[in-house]
Amino acid sequence: MSAVLRVGNASGFYGDRFTAWREMLDGGELDVLTGDYLAELTMLILGRDRLRDPGLGYAKTFLRQLEGCLGTALDRGVRIVTNAGGHNPAGLAAAIGSLADRLGLTARIGYVEGDALQRPNALTANAYLGAFGIAACLDAGADVVVTGRVTDASLAVGPAIARFGWGRDDLDALAGATVAGHLIECGAQVTGGNFSFFTELPDGGHRPGFPIAEIHPDGSSALTKHLGTGGAVTVETVTAQLLYEVDEPAYLGPDVVTRLDTISLTADGPDRVRVTGVRGTPPPDTLKVGVNNLGGYRNSMTFVLCGLDIPAKAALVRGQLEEAVGKEGLEFTLARTDHPDSSDTEAASALLHVHLRDGDKVRAGRAFSAAAVELALASYPGCTLTTPPGDATPYGVFTAEFVPQAEVAHVAVLPSGERVSIPPPSRTAVPAPAAGATVAGPAGHSARRTGPPDGGVAGEPRGERRRAPLGELVGARSGDKGGDANLGVWARTEATWDWLRGWLTVERLAELLPETAPLTVQRYELPNLRAVNFVIRGLLGPGVAASTRFDPQAKALGELLRSRVVDLPAGEVTA
Repeated sequence: MSAVLRVGNASGFYGDRFTAWREMLDGGELDVLTGDYLAELTMLILGRDRLRDPGLGYAKTFLRQLEGCLGTALDRGVRIVTNAGGHNPAGLAAAIGSLADRLGLTARIGYVEGDALQRPNALTANAYLGAFGIAACLDAGADVVVTGRVTDASLAVGPAIARFGWGRDDLDALAGATVAGHLIECGAQVTGGNFSFFTELPDGGHRPGFPIAEIHPDGSSALTKHLGTGGAVTVETVTAQLLYEVDEPAYLGPDVVTRLDTISLTADGPDRVRVTGVRGTPPPDTLKVGVNNLGGYRNSMTFVLCGLDIPAKAALVRGQLEEAVGKEGLEFTLARTDHPDSSDTEAASALLHVHLRDGDKVRAGRAFSAAAVELALASYPGCTLTTPPGDATPYGVFTAEFVPQAEVAHVAVLPSGERVSIPPPSRTAVPAPAAGATVAGPAGHSARRTGPPDGGVAGEPRGERRRAPLGELVGARSGDKGGDANLGVWARTEATWDWLRGWLTVERLAELLPETAPLTVQRYELPNLRAVNFVIRGLLGPGVAASTRFDPQAKALGELLRSRVVDLPAGEVTA
């Protein structure tokens, strides 16, 4: 048995590249192949599926993908670990067994359950379990392990526990594997997908390959990909993924708290980055619980406003719709996409997006959309809508709760059918606040530090300056966490970092991204990555499923920041 565990990933979300499972199995040597299908919105979708049919609740796409490659995985000894079980891991495990029988294969299947919790009036409530249940199934000889809601990184941590025999006290090793799992969990996003500098990739980011983490017995790892696949694995592509959907430097997990401020990244050859130095501390005594509730119904209509008097035209529509359906639940967003003196209609037009959320399906449905359409001949000149009237659709609201780990029945169901209870960690701790963190309320007021500053003084660049987009010198990656958003920004050189860490304050962020000004924003420095991470509380309102924001998951927030024209140090250029 090799001293290195090669863990690949073939899915970063429900809907990822269908052929990735086959590509990863055929592309080279692997020990384990994982697939991540679950996100907060996905749990809502699968919950509604199971509400309609109790036999569902899992990612059906996975079964179709597995049909074409289960035999290959078994022949090559590649073990499969996936959270595609969603709300029904037992159901998916049974379906895989039926698939194996139909294909004439013998597959030992284990699954993990216990994440589903009861909450009155909630559609779904699931605790984020750790990796030791997965490890128990693998230790018992499982070829395939299916889970429900575990932390994304657990899909890689569990196989590492099983391979290296780690225990609860191997905190640094667990933390290192958690970083490896976090890096590969989003598939091609670490190999050049969604990368700020995609134009610099060898193939221009055309078809990035899926990632592999080579995990060592001490928890250190090397990130790579199969030879000949697209994209790239560089220190910067790895940095970008490390900054994705994280909070403070103490990255909380059910098995370990991973210190993101201890990570060291080193280029180790073509398409290969070493990840070392990761430190872990005991986990908290609670588990995060993702709760999805049905929040009501929503509908949207978009008016095209062309030419002159755009604000007045928008105001007329607003008044007419408020008179027709009432003000409650209505939201208006005017996107000034128009350009003066344009020679074609589209370039001369702005868009007025109108959203309505309501507990009454009738009001949010045709009553609203029909009222919008009725304005076609009785409103502003050139009145046009982008869609016909439509019915309302239900939306969900995501909230996070926390429960004691000891109150959650984490169970591994082995291939033999034996049920094994996974005890919670015996040693837990409350993570210490991050040193040097800045927390600011609306408009940057009441800023405070939770520890001594780690360097840099806010201010304009010294010496000569040049006006240019911020993205000439920095990369960014952003995403959603419930109703919050995170925005990680990294510098490409040490000189840029020396400037950036002092210049990009919470107050500066409010100037560049005004929608953050009314919100509470936390800022953390990660000097080892030459990065700052902002956590913007409440930017997405009640969460992705209910957000009416143009960019509901904040995926483009980083690119918006990079596009802002600012005063850059004149002598600093890109790497």
